[in-house]
Amino acid sequence: MAEQSVRWGILATGGIAATFTADLVDLPDAEVVAVASRSQESADAFAERFGIGRAYGDWAALAADEDIDVVYVATPHSAHRVAAGLCLEAGRNVLCEKAFTLNAREAEELVSLAKARGSFLMEAMWMYCNPLVRRLKGLVDDGAIGEVRSVQADFGLSGPFPPSHRLRDPLQGGGALLDLGVYPVSFAQLLLGEPSDIVARAALSDEGVDLQTGALLSWESGALASVHCSIIGGTATSASVTGSRGRIDIPYGFFFPDHFVLHRDGQDPEKVAADPADGPRNSMRHEAAEVMRALRAGETESPLVPLDGTLAVMRTLDAIRDRVGVRYPSETSEAALTQA
Repeated sequence: MAEQSVRWGILATGGIAATFTADLVDLPDAEVVAVASRSQESADAFAERFGIGRAYGDWAALAADEDIDVVYVATPHSAHRVAAGLCLEAGRNVLCEKAFTLNAREAEELVSLAKARGSFLMEAMWMYCNPLVRRLKGLVDDGAIGEVRSVQADFGLSGPFPPSHRLRDPLQGGGALLDLGVYPVSFAQLLLGEPSDIVARAALSDEGVDLQTGALLSWESGALASVHCSIIGGTATSASVTGSRGRIDIPYGFFFPDHFVLHRDGQDPEKVAADPADGPRNSMRHEAAEVMRALRAGETESPLVPLDGTLAVMRTLDAIRDRVGVRYPSETSEAALTQA
């Protein structure tokens, strides 16, 4: 693989799959060879749009395609366990969209399966692969603002979304937290790791999903993180990291920033801008490039998006949902079976 293109399969044909594939085809060492959908018509249309050679009307056929080096799973997160599991069982490497799964139990199952098969597995947390976010983390790790005291991050959409929309559908893992809140939580844990305590509140819909959620995460060091997500109000979608000797502010779009502002105590603010050579700020090519780098190196996980970090985020999301009272139908059914 070190001397040839990495061959990708795309599982699902929605908006995020199209965005990722459009970025992927711009990488000279990537080749999209197949796509799958639950509908042959949808797979055919996607294949024609992007010039993909093979289109499958079911996921299992894609998973069985031995000409594929890695599969990008772009279904709603309620289907990630099944879709990614099919691919891992068949020996495929997998890049799986976030939220990684519905819950930590499903995430642990996928990680265990990948390790048993010796396959590569990574959450598609593109924020972690963004060059400017990596630079920010490097500055924080190097003590540019001292010891981290607090983190603030939010992500909200104004909507309104009707009850039929996937963001309101419990069967699809709807709600603000798993779709949007995963970004603020992941940002906080990128800098501070897994929290030791969590307090959360939410406004729930009639369907039982969270319309907006706020959480206060705390660490043994005394650090705090305030995270918020919403599907009923457009927020600033910004972030800030405060340390003992300074602060870093990230404006709108903190998970794909074009710049941030570094405030060091006693110094003028410093604007740190993205390198134009890194491409558009909303490009997903960096996570694709990281997957291909890891595969060529023979790695089964990425140091930029480690599986332990993904599992830790899923545990935090579970804890927040537990505190605000959001459970999905599949979880309720599993609990009933366990008790029977």
